[in-house]
Formats: sequence, C-alpha cells, structure tokens
Amino acid sequence: MLLELKDINKSYFQGKQEMPVLKNVNFSVEEGEYVAIMGPSGSGKSTLLNVVSTIDHPTSGNVSIDGQDPHKMNDDELAHFRRSTLGFVFQDFNLIHTLTVGENIILPLTLEGIHVPEIKKRTEEVAKMLGIEQLLSKRTFEISGGQAQRTAVARAVVTNPSLLLADEPTGNLDVETGKAIVELLHNICESGSSVVMTTHNLQLLKDYPGRVYRCADHQIVDVTDEYMPRQRTIEIDLNIDN
Repeated sequence: MLLELKDINKSYFQGKQEMPVLKNVNFSVEEGEYVAIMGPSGSGKSTLLNVVSTIDHPTSGNVSIDGQDPHKMNDDELAHFRRSTLGFVFQDFNLIHTLTVGENIILPLTLEGIHVPEIKKRTEEVAKMLGIEQLLSKRTFEISGGQAQRTAVARAVVTNPSLLLADEPTGNLDVETGKAIVELLHNICESGSSVVMTTHNLQLLKDYPGRVYRCADHQIVDVTDEYMPRQRTIEIDLNIDN
C-alpha cells in the first residue's frame, strides 16, 4: 500500500472552541491508482490533502506514505521526502512568474542537486509528454491557463514522484482544457505514479475511471459505484492529442 491513513482526526480552534474537520478518517491508495475526492467547499477534502502532503499535521492518527510517516521526520528529512516522493499540482498553478516555463519545471530537480545532463533529459521528456516542449523559453505570463497547468503538472512529475497530489487542478480552466488535464493525470498513473485529486466537477468523475470518494460530515466515503458503475469493467484509450 503506497498511502495509508489510520484514524485521522483534524480540528482547528477559534479561541477555545474546537472546530472538527476530519473525524476518524481511514483511507488508502495503492501504487498506480487514480483516486478522486469530491465534496463542496468546506467539506474537508483540501484539509485531507494537506494532511497527506504534510502541509498540515493531523490532530491525531497515523499517516504512512511508502512505508514512512513523514509527520515524524525532522525538517531536513521532510524536505527531501517531499521533493523525492510527492508531487503537487494546485488550482492556481503556483508558478514563479519571473522564471521561464523550463526554469519552473527544473526547480525541484535543482533543489535536489540533480546533475545538469539529467535535468536536461528529464525536462525534455516531461515537456514532450505534456505537449509544452515549444514553450520552455517563454515566461509564464505569456502562456494560456491550460499551458500553465500543464507546466505545473510537468514540475510535479519531473521528479518521478510515487504520489501526485492535485488540489482542484481544473478549477480555473475551461471544460475542454480541464478534461485534457485529467486525461494527463490518468496517463501519469499509467507510468506508475499514484494520483489523488480533489474536485467538485461531477462530470469529470463520470467521464474518467478511478476510485471516487465523497467528503461529508467530517468523513470520507467510497462512492465509486455511484458515480462510475460501468467504467470499472471496460477499457478506454487515454491517449490524448497535444
């Protein structure tokens, strides 16, 4: 099991008042699995992703990623673990606008001390896979929203992460571009990484296969059969045009 959450609780406090967000959540993801987590704003899906990503700490419970608990690591260990094991894709892209597309993509490799020839090789491979090889020298303010999200995905996967976390990655995109991004995430699963994506787009959940969970009442419930009763038994072509 790549990811396993056991009895996760998370609360925030306003003064002395406790505000629970997650209660006794148990959740797991296998290697190469695609998982979508749905729910309205405030349901706890982003908090769940923050706990998995180590951005936030659970109030109680255990997190295991690739057999390790990142919440028990020191700062240096955690920084290395994030760069080598986790990939992050955000709704607002979080690109550095003073850098080019290529410079944004190579940033995690540079921080990890990867040698220049290997950086060049990985960058070219991932840019070609995502259809942005002609954009590497452009500044991020010169490209479209869909191209910016592809750049963000490229930055996330260039380190070959075991687990890719995508928080509403289609939220700022039009419908067709959003579909293309989700197809890209599915293709990444084909290469061996696991993907956990939060979304409120119900149509995307019906169009693409995977496991689907709903966040509600501080819990997370498997609703795959409710949203995708047929896709689990058929094969589809996930190749997309750039």
